[in-house]
Amino acid sequence: MQNDNLYDMIFKRKSIRKYDMKGIESEKLEEIRLFIQGIKPLDNAIKTQFTVIDEDAAKGGLFSIKAPHYVAVCSEPKGDYLMNAGFMLQQIDLFLAKNGIGACWLGMTKPNKEFALENGMEFIIVLAFGLPAEPLYRTSLAEFKRKSLDEMTNLEGLKENLELTAILEAGRLAPSATNSQPWFFSGTAEAIQFNRLRLNPLKLFIYNKMNQIDIGICLCHIWMSAEKIGKKVGFIK
Repeated sequence: MQNDNLYDMIFKRKSIRKYDMKGIESEKLEEIRLFIQGIKPLDNAIKTQFTVIDEDAAKGGLFSIKAPHYVAVCSEPKGDYLMNAGFMLQQIDLFLAKNGIGACWLGMTKPNKEFALENGMEFIIVLAFGLPAEPLYRTSLAEFKRKSLDEMTNLEGLKENLELTAILEAGRLAPSATNSQPWFFSGTAEAIQFNRLRLNPLKLFIYNKMNQIDIGICLCHIWMSAEKIGKKVGFIK
């Protein structure tokens, strides 16, 4: 996968909630499937399953969105599998945006009972997608409703380090469940420490799963941004 082709989408993509229900032509769907085969995992040891399904193969839940297609994500439940799923699916989200296709993360929509779930796998989440029936891209960074970097980090010398600022800015713009932005950056410019914010018991019950996926999404943006400026990126827990 060429990160350079997707990096720019970090600053333009948005969640699309209205679609042209005629669907995407089969050749374009095949291109999407081929791309999925090459996405980078956060953890190679975790087995995943990404399946393109149509609207008839999915059932909506609370806050569901009707779309002609979905990517259903499943994983073996081990290690940081939720984080890994978010990291991988965000690459697909950006690829779709790059190709003029809208997408939206849906935490309550699920495949129907006929969905072929591989042995030992757990369903995680779906990404709705299709040709947008509303503007696909943001026109300016002002359209992002996000915390400021100062609220997300205590890294010293951030304003003087333009490369570090660029890397963290990409993370700042990552989408998250109910725009909760559950991350905080500390450490140093050479070794950024990535933290998930502690939740109170009620929020933990509601958002624990989604926020782990969110961390993976943000890590994807950090990875792409760092590699864009020539950094070699590794992840250590």
